[in-house]
Amino acid sequence: GWCPLSPTGAQTTQLLVEPPWKPAVLRDRVTLTCQGSGTASATTWYKDGQRWGQQGSNHFKANMKGTYQCCRPGTGHSPPVIVSEEWLVLQVPTWALLEGDTVTLRCRG
Repeated sequence: GWCPLSPTGAQTTQLLVEPPWKPAVLRDRVTLTCQGSGTASATTWYKDGQRWGQQGSNHFKANMKGTYQCCRPGTGHSPPVIVSEEWLVLQVPTWALLEGDTVTLRCRG
């Protein structure tokens, strides 16, 4: 599928992960939410570079491991989100962290 890219310097499409931990793991029943300009009905979803799943919704349940992206006309492709099925992962929050911040890590096994 074709998805136009945003002008350089414009706001980009964001892919939010719930629950908000990375790496995302399948057993957390991950929901991805696409945020960008335009209407939700214009959302296109990709898994491992291929169009995937229900188009035209800004929410997506990731039920297979892989690399997910969404695209919205106007703001283009989101950065990729990897959903893994590893059995032992050390997770960090998905929000931006700065040096010196106190951070809670999650060890999932």
